[in-house]
Amino acid sequence: MRIEVRPVARLRGPDQVATTDAIARVLAAAGDSPADLATLRVVVDWIQYKESFREPADLRPILSRVPPAADPSAGDPSPDGPPVADQALELAIDLRRAGDLAGAVAALLGDGQSAAALPLEPWGPGTASCIWRFNTLYWQALSHWEQSTGREYERALPGGASDARNTAAVRELVLELFKIWDDLDARGALPAELYVVELGVGNGGQAKTWLDEFVALSRAHHRDYYRRLHYLLGDYSPHVLGRARQAVAHHGEHVTSLVVDATRPAESLGFLRGKAFLVYISNVYDNLPTDEVARIGGRSYQVQVRAVLPAAQARRIARKFSAPAAGVPGLIGKLLRLGPEHVCDALPQHFTEPGVAVEFWRQIWAALRLQERYVPIEGLDSYRIGPDLTGEMLRSQLETGDIRVHVNNGALNSFADTLPLLHPFGRLVCHDLFVTDVADYLTRFHGPGKYDGSVVNWVNGPLLRHVGSRAGFDVRIAPFAQRPSSNVSTLTAAVRE
Repeated sequence: MRIEVRPVARLRGPDQVATTDAIARVLAAAGDSPADLATLRVVVDWIQYKESFREPADLRPILSRVPPAADPSAGDPSPDGPPVADQALELAIDLRRAGDLAGAVAALLGDGQSAAALPLEPWGPGTASCIWRFNTLYWQALSHWEQSTGREYERALPGGASDARNTAAVRELVLELFKIWDDLDARGALPAELYVVELGVGNGGQAKTWLDEFVALSRAHHRDYYRRLHYLLGDYSPHVLGRARQAVAHHGEHVTSLVVDATRPAESLGFLRGKAFLVYISNVYDNLPTDEVARIGGRSYQVQVRAVLPAAQARRIARKFSAPAAGVPGLIGKLLRLGPEHVCDALPQHFTEPGVAVEFWRQIWAALRLQERYVPIEGLDSYRIGPDLTGEMLRSQLETGDIRVHVNNGALNSFADTLPLLHPFGRLVCHDLFVTDVADYLTRFHGPGKYDGSVVNWVNGPLLRHVGSRAGFDVRIAPFAQRPSSNVSTLTAAVRE
């Protein structure tokens, strides 16, 4: 048996957490179970999110081979296919909610199965999970969610606001742009049109802060750059773009909005190739689909997941919305395809008006959990991160020993697709939750968590640095200067000098 305690920061200091008793109870329950202790791993995390996809105790199979797919024609009703023999097990404990887990651990290890649950999807990589369809629905139907909760989404962020609206940080960024433009203008090399792009515009507060400061600083420093400025708002949600446009309506023709897929920005913004002096991104990368990979006992694994509802929760929700428990996945599928307004037209017997559909959505989201299992990767080069990225770039991270890391597929592809848009003197600035050292994955939980109705995962900074370096960019990640105590860091990418 191997025991791995990751929240090492909580083992010392004034806020020290007593881990000994909790772990002792878990080990005692494991010792009394029929589980093969020689093949059992115990990992202890501290899940800092108020809401997450984890139970206080979870069991994860470590498969010895890639499982065959389920075959409906062979009468296999299981969405995870036939069982794989000779698998080891990982017992995952959330120390923050440990309490008395002896009973739960004994039940999990008694038959080597996770607690009874209703699957919502088959096993697959994290990027394919329906949690990302819920994430998309959140941004597309944000007004319905906010009306139901009675608060704007920014109130769900730590501190109740985004660091992107920090006026001191915006002012510093604008003045840096002025310096670049002054130097180019002095050489007669400043383009007639000055492009700035914001990806992931939220409620438009960041754009308003940036543009208002830009105008004020232009006047104070006697610059005429505002006349030539084109500020492009990019987001995949038309509703979000509409709200952002209202926030910056007073800047008129200087602002253009475009529907942009954050994972493939060049599809909509390719006309800017080599022209953007600033691409500004805040709290977007941590909200994009990601896989996870792991190294256990010298072998590489992909973390496969499937979304489930605990059986008792599924029955309760089904009763409330006049459906059999087995019919809940179908209702969820309709909601995700149609949204809370149109699903009422399709299923009036379950949802009499959009508010009822949103209540169903919120209850499902609160109850939703992710089961996990480790599936072997036969050659990192066979694992595709994106169109032009393979798992080979993960080798250095996985060769450090037993470790589990985020791939951040969506963020890596977005980053690689955005860099060619930059002017030779342009830069990409991103405020987000970054892991800056791979070793940090050994000491802290980095997601997935739930922020209101959306998904959050910390971003693998060393992988972004690798992608940027390969493209000829210098990528730096530093604490957010205006609030160093924040978990948010600032990534800056510019052409290597």
